[in-house]
Amino acid sequence: MKFIPTLGALAAAAALLTAPSAWAQAGGKLKVGFMLPYTGTYAALGNAIENGFRLYVQEQGGKLAGREIEFIKVDDESDPSKATDNVNKLIKRDQVDVIIGTVHSGVAMAMAKAAKESNTLLIVPNAGADAVTGPMCAPNIFRSSFSNWQPAYAMGEVAAKRGHKKAVTITWKYAAGDESVNGFKEAFEKGGGQVVKQLTLPFPNVEFQALLTEIAAAKPDAVYTFFAGGGAVKFVKDYAAAGLNKNIPLYGAGFLTDGTLEAQGDAAQGLLTTLHYADGLGTPRDNAFRLAYAKAFKLQPDVYAVQGYDAAQMLGVGLNAVKGDVGKKAEFAAALKAAKIDSPRGTFTIAKNHNPVQDFYLRKVEGKENKSTGIAVKALADPGRGCRM
Repeated sequence: MKFIPTLGALAAAAALLTAPSAWAQAGGKLKVGFMLPYTGTYAALGNAIENGFRLYVQEQGGKLAGREIEFIKVDDESDPSKATDNVNKLIKRDQVDVIIGTVHSGVAMAMAKAAKESNTLLIVPNAGADAVTGPMCAPNIFRSSFSNWQPAYAMGEVAAKRGHKKAVTITWKYAAGDESVNGFKEAFEKGGGQVVKQLTLPFPNVEFQALLTEIAAAKPDAVYTFFAGGGAVKFVKDYAAAGLNKNIPLYGAGFLTDGTLEAQGDAAQGLLTTLHYADGLGTPRDNAFRLAYAKAFKLQPDVYAVQGYDAAQMLGVGLNAVKGDVGKKAEFAAALKAAKIDSPRGTFTIAKNHNPVQDFYLRKVEGKENKSTGIAVKALADPGRGCRM
């Protein structure tokens, strides 16, 4: 179809050049900006997210809503101090239509601020910062993953239902740790338990011995923790080495044992965690996804790959509803809020604050897998506190 520019169209195009943050109109390639960690500690997570996203696009024949995809990548280095400059490269220099990112919550907060101010479509495929779908919520910001509150709240319910009355929490002293502990405490105390001590240490300190001594002295019924990566490996090993795992059950958000089981070895066996994905779900949808992912990338998918895949699904749902015209913000958002996303994790919906409403699995470490033992909490919605939308 030929497009004959009118004066009005030319004026609109000129406006876009001077205001690159405007949502692009339908037609031509859709510019998707990946702002993810491609180097450093979280590089594997960034690659898994991108792989999952690309897999869904490939399954749609390389197009979403009839628009070819042009991918533009920026390594965010998991560095909040560089986040504003990095996101503005995508928004102002590259004039992307949508941004997919990121893993680190501190980086995501800067991205959400820039997206909100520029009205650029942002889909967050991992970072759990509560504020993204709380005070920072906006019609153009969505999340395909979780809020930090969600898996923690699910574990608080589990611990209470298992009859524990006194719990100690331990995490790094930073936003993600605070939000996770708050979610656990809310559910645990609602279920009749009491958090008797909240222990923290500076991020990324891993000298746990003094705090483990405090736990032993407090003699709680259970310990809840939020650690990830190398910190999770050392904490689980130190907890077992101190003999605490024999008498005081250790519970955590799923990141405690996701991607860390190889290094944790025997110390992790039997640990219970809660997350919105698990190994061995065995559903036709998940089996098909895992097979397709393994064929495409010669790797087994994890929760990060699922979140990337579903970010692309969510983008596709919104684009289909507006026939590829991402300028129709209200219609795009309305379509997503009315949709059921057919995810490998299980079907989920999108809440009014644009965070997934999803099931959380209780997972048990068996060998090198986080095996689902069933659903801990069904259709758990983040409260979206502070969201005005």
